Amino acid sequence: MADVKATVSNTAQPAKSSGNSMIINLVIVLICIAVAHLIFYTVFASTGNFNDGAARHQPKNLMGTMYLGGWVVPILMSTFLVMLSFVIERFLTIFKARGKMGNSEFIRKVQYHLSQKNVDAAIAECDKQAGSVGNVMRSGLKKYKEMIGNTTLDTDQKIANIKKELEETTTLELPMLEKNLIFLSTITSAATLLGLFGTVMGMIRAFAAMANAGAPDANALAAGISEALVNTALGIGTSFLAMLAYNFFTTIIDNVTFGIEESGYTLEQSFMANYK
Repeated sequence: MADVKATVSNTAQPAKSSGNSMIINLVIVLICIAVAHLIFYTVFASTGNFNDGAARHQPKNLMGTMYLGGWVVPILMSTFLVMLSFVIERFLTIFKARGKMGNSEFIRKVQYHLSQKNVDAAIAECDKQAGSVGNVMRSGLKKYKEMIGNTTLDTDQKIANIKKELEETTTLELPMLEKNLIFLSTITSAATLLGLFGTVMGMIRAFAAMANAGAPDANALAAGISEALVNTALGIGTSFLAMLAYNFFTTIIDNVTFGIEESGYTLEQSFMANYK
């Protein structure tokens, strides 16, 4: 009965954490939308940004030009702020997960201590590394130490237990690194499409102004062209930055994953060499 309760408790905790994370992410997105619209309809819409004042047809500066981009601009601004928020969040999380020591140096030190059969010193190196590789290695080393004193299992079974412990810890570590990257990958595509949509809306407005035979509306034509260009620039710019950030973070995660795999191989080979 106690085992069942423990299992239920352990299962409920990640679910609760995931639910809290979704709420936090939703709040961040809503805040970004609110801030973007507030900036657009107060700062960018200020009459001081236009040569013709309240008419708002002749922009004086970049803010005035962006205001002429139309109602798609605050949506694109929201997308940019969401992208920026999750870039900062992932930057702090992933760089912390890299640890305070390079993977090669860390694994080399662990290998040295294991060759001296000093498991406690190897565990101390994990604490110094303080990253995802160190966390996985620490878990494996604890099982490693436990298997040394086990007299009921053969070597292959002991290595299998160490490997299983490493796999379980890795399963918990990696999702934390990949969390929220879906926002960046989605924005990479969505921002471009939103920019294209705003461009089409601007061109429709521009061609409508040109449709007036004999006397095209110059102000409406200029506003339509501005709307098209501003939305194109915002969409492509946001998509480009999101793509760079996504590829940068996935590269770091791949390096961490490689370090975890290398640490697991190190433990298995060390145990086979020292405790046959």
